Amino acid sequence: MKVLIGTIIGGSLTEGLLMRVASGTTLETIKTGKFVSIIGTHHTFFSLITDLKLEVTHPDILLFPPSKEETLLADLLQERDMYATVTLRPMLMLNHEQKPSPVKTIPSHFAQVFEADKKDVALIFGDEHAPEKTFFNIGCPLDMNTPVCINLDKLTERSNGIFGKTGTGKTFLTRLVLAGLIKQRKAVNLIFDMHSEYGLQARKEGALSFVKGLKTLFPDRVVIFSLDPASTRRRGGSPDVELTIEYESIQVEDIISLEHELNLHPTALEAAYLIAARHKQHWLRVLLERGDDIKEFAQELGAHPESVAALYRKLKRIEKLPFLCSQAAGARKGETCIDQMMQYVDKGISIVIEFGNFTATFVYLLIANIITRRIHSAYITKTELFLGSQRSHDEPQKLMITIEEAHKFLNPVAARQTIFGIIAREMRKYYVSLLVVDQRPSGIDQEVLSQIGTKIIAQLNDDKDIQAVLTGVSGAQHLRTILASLDTKKQALLLGHAVAMPVVVQTREYDEAFYRAMGNEVTAQQVDSMIKELF
Repeated sequence: MKVLIGTIIGGSLTEGLLMRVASGTTLETIKTGKFVSIIGTHHTFFSLITDLKLEVTHPDILLFPPSKEETLLADLLQERDMYATVTLRPMLMLNHEQKPSPVKTIPSHFAQVFEADKKDVALIFGDEHAPEKTFFNIGCPLDMNTPVCINLDKLTERSNGIFGKTGTGKTFLTRLVLAGLIKQRKAVNLIFDMHSEYGLQARKEGALSFVKGLKTLFPDRVVIFSLDPASTRRRGGSPDVELTIEYESIQVEDIISLEHELNLHPTALEAAYLIAARHKQHWLRVLLERGDDIKEFAQELGAHPESVAALYRKLKRIEKLPFLCSQAAGARKGETCIDQMMQYVDKGISIVIEFGNFTATFVYLLIANIITRRIHSAYITKTELFLGSQRSHDEPQKLMITIEEAHKFLNPVAARQTIFGIIAREMRKYYVSLLVVDQRPSGIDQEVLSQIGTKIIAQLNDDKDIQAVLTGVSGAQHLRTILASLDTKKQALLLGHAVAMPVVVQTREYDEAFYRAMGNEVTAQQVDSMIKELF
C-alpha cells in the first residue's frame, strides 16, 4: 500500500510544486533527492524532492516558543499552527495508459503525494531481468530497496560522463557501468587505465580489502595491454600483450594535447608541422636524430632554429620511455600492437590499457591520443564500408572509450584540436563514443559537455563544477540543491539520455553478490584456448 506523505497546496510548472507534509509524517524521514509520485486526475507525476521548509500560520507564534514543560501547548501548535512544506520538481508524467511523457501540466490543489514504490520505480526505470537485456541495475532510490536501471542501448548511443570530486567513488561507478556493458554485450570497451584499477584487482578505498577487476570478472571478454608488464606481473597477473608503439605512430596532432604539460610554445608546434611536411610519418625520428645539428636542420626546413631547438628539448624525454621504440616488439611480424587491438575489438573483446608505473600525465595524454586516433581512423573506414555494402555483418561493433582526467583532453583548446573533441562532437556517427571520468568538469569545453548524453554525478562542492555538469539541463537550479546534499560516497545523481528522469541513487555494492550476478562463464584454461584460436 502506498504511503501518503502530503498534499499539493501550490506551485507552478516552472518553479516546481509546493506540498504540505501530512500531519502523521515525520519530517526527518523526508530527504532531498527522494523519489515521489503525485496522483492527479488524469496523470501521475513522478517528482524529486528538492527543498524543505518550516512554516507557521502566524509569525507571532515564533516570538514565544513553548518550553520543554509545555508539552500540551507544543502539541496543539504542531497540530494546528506549525507545519512543513516541501518543494517538488515534476520530472515525468504518465497518463492512464501508462505512457510516459515530458511534464507539460500540473496537478490541481490537494492532489495527494505518495512515496514511490517498487512498481513505480520498475515502470519508470525498467527491469534488468527483462528478456531484451537492455537495462542494468546501478543502485536504489534513497530509502528504498528496489533497483534503478540505466538503459544500456541508450547509453551507447552518445558519449557519457561520470563526475565527482576526489574520493567519491568515481572509479567504482565507472567499473559498475563497464561491467554492465560487457555483461550484456552492448559495446566493446577501450579503457585507458591510468592507475591500474580496472583490469585485475584494486584496493577498496578506506579498507584493507580488494575488489575484482574486469579481467577477473570476464576473463573471456577482456584482455590487458600493458605498458609496464613488470608491474602487471607484480600484481599477480600477466598481460595479454606487452604494448609497444613505434615512433611512426606519433603524429603532430598527438603532441598538441601535450602543449601544457611540456610547456610548448606555439612556434614550436609550427616547427613540428614543418618537419612533418618534409619527413611525413618519420618526422619525430628525424627530429631526435638531428639534435646535434639543429641550426642546419632548421635552415633546411625554413624554420626558426630556437623553435626547433625548443621542440627537440621538450620531446627528447620520449626517448626514455621503453614502450616507444623503432619497431613494435609486442606485435607479430607485419602488424602493430594497435592492429592487434582492432582484431580484439572486431571479436567483441574489451581492452584495458594498463600504465603501471608510467602514471605521468604526459605519458597518459600521449598514449591515449596515439591509440584513439588510429582506432577512430579505422572505425571511419569500417563505417564507410558498411554504408556502402549495407550488409548487417559489415556493421562495426559499438566502441566506448573510457578516459580519466578528461579535462586534460577536452579543455576548450584541446577539444577543438584533439581526437577526443572530434569524437565527442560526432555523436557516435562512426560507432565510437566516450565515457569521460573527471573531478573537474568545469575544465571541460562547454560545447563538449552539452553533447554528453548521460551524466552520473557524485558529490561536487565547487560551484563552477556544479554549474558545468548541469549545463543545458532543465530545472538545473533545483538539481543544484540535490547535488549539494549528496553523501560523500555511494550516492549519485543520474540524469540524461539513458534514464527516464533524474534520480538520486544509493549506488550498487561492488561485492561478492555483484560478482555472482555477473556470472563468470569460462575457466582460465578455456580462456587461454580461446585467445590462441583467435590468433
